[in-house]
Amino acid sequence: MSNENQQPRKLSPWREKLHLIIFGTDTKSGKAFDVGLIIAIFLSVLVVILSTLDAADEKPYKTIFYALEWVFTILFTIEYITRLMVVRRPLRYATSFFGIIDLLSILPAFLGILLPGTGSERLMIVRTLRLLRIFRVFKLARYLSEASALRKAFYISRHKIAVFMTTVLIVVLIASALMHVVEYGAGNEDFKSMPSAMYWAIITMTTVGYGDIIPITVVGKATTAVLVLIGYSLIIVPTGILSAEIVSASNSQGNKSDQACPSCGGHDHDFDADFCKKCGGKL
Repeated sequence: MSNENQQPRKLSPWREKLHLIIFGTDTKSGKAFDVGLIIAIFLSVLVVILSTLDAADEKPYKTIFYALEWVFTILFTIEYITRLMVVRRPLRYATSFFGIIDLLSILPAFLGILLPGTGSERLMIVRTLRLLRIFRVFKLARYLSEASALRKAFYISRHKIAVFMTTVLIVVLIASALMHVVEYGAGNEDFKSMPSAMYWAIITMTTVGYGDIIPITVVGKATTAVLVLIGYSLIIVPTGILSAEIVSASNSQGNKSDQACPSCGGHDHDFDADFCKKCGGKL
C-alpha cells in the first residue's frame, strides 16, 4: 500500500485557505468560486456547441473558436491542478468520479497537439475527442444539493426499477413476437424481423408513434391499441417510485452538512461527523 493511501499529507496554511475556497460551499468565497466556475462551464460548452456550426469553419470564426477553446482549456487545467494541490490525498481525488470528469474535460485538447494528423480521417478523430469536453457538464452536479437526493433515490429504488424494466422487456418481447407472426404472415414487410418488431413495440409503448412502421391486420391494430394503453400505465410507475424516494431522500438531506472533506473533496457528511464517510479522513 502506498504512502498516498496510508497517511494524508498535511496542508500548508495557503493550501488550507484555497481548499476552503474551492471545496467549501458554505462560505462567501466558496460560493463565489462555484458561481464563477458554473458560468465558465456553461460558456465553454456553448463554445463547443457553436463550433459545430458550418459558419465556424470559416477563417475568422475558426480562429476565434480555437482561441476560446484554449482559453477554457487552460482555465480548467489550472483548476484541475489546483484541486490536486489542495487536497490531502491527490490520488484519491484524481481517481474519483469528478476527478476523472475534470481530466476528461481538458485531455482532448492536449491530445489534439500530440495527434495533429494530416489526413481528414485523423482530424475527424481529434475533433470527436474534443467533444468530450462536454463531460464537464457533469461537474455541475456537485453544486446542486438535489443531485445527491436524486442519486440516492436511484440507488435505493434500483431493484424496483429493475423489476419494472424486466416487465417492460417481457411485454415488448411478447408483442414483438405476436406482431412478427401476424403482420409478416399477412405480407407486411415492416415486421419481417424480430428487431424491427421490437423497435415498433418500444416506439408504441412510449406513445411516440413515428408512423414509419404500421400494422395492417385487425389483430395487429388491436395489439397496437392495447400496447399504447399498457404504455400509458407503465410510464407512471418509475415516476411514482422515484418521486417517493426523492421526497424521502430530500427529507433526510436536511441533516447533511455542506462541508467538503480536505482529503478527497467529498460532500454529504452529517453535521456531527468528525471523519469523512468516503475516505476516513478527518473533517
